[in-house]
Amino acid sequence: MNDVHIRAEVEVKLTEDLEKVKQTIRNMIQNPTIETVQREGRCFLAAEAKGRDGLSKLYNLVRQERIRDASRKVLFQGLRGNTITIFLNKQVAFVGHVSFCKPVAESPLGPIKIEITCEDPRALIDWLTPSSTERAASE
Repeated sequence: MNDVHIRAEVEVKLTEDLEKVKQTIRNMIQNPTIETVQREGRCFLAAEAKGRDGLSKLYNLVRQERIRDASRKVLFQGLRGNTITIFLNKQVAFVGHVSFCKPVAESPLGPIKIEITCEDPRALIDWLTPSSTERAASE
C-alpha cells in the first residue's frame, strides 16, 4: 500500500498568516512538500506526500479522538474510483484536531481539501479506519 499519493489544497485568506496555514497542513499530513500557488488573484497552498506514512498523523488523530466509525463513513462517501476526497475544517486542523466538513459553508476560512489516490482505496480505508465490527472480532 505504498502506492498512496496524498494531495492537499487550501486557500490562504488575506487575513491569515501563510506560515500558520502551512502548519495546519503539517498537523494533518506527515512531511508534505508544500508550495504556494497563485490562481485567479487568490493564494493557495498545494501540498503533497507519498506513501501510507503521509497519513500517519490522520491515522493517529482518528484514534485519539475516537472517531473511527464516523471517519470511515466520510471516507467511503468521498470514494470515487481510486481517489478518496475529504474536506477538513481548517481552524480545527490548526489546533491539531480532526473535523470533517462540506466543501463550502461549514468552515468559515474555507476547508482543507485532501485527495488520497491509491490502487486499493478500500483497503486503505480499512487500515485507516477499521470498522467497529472488525475491531471487536480481532480483540
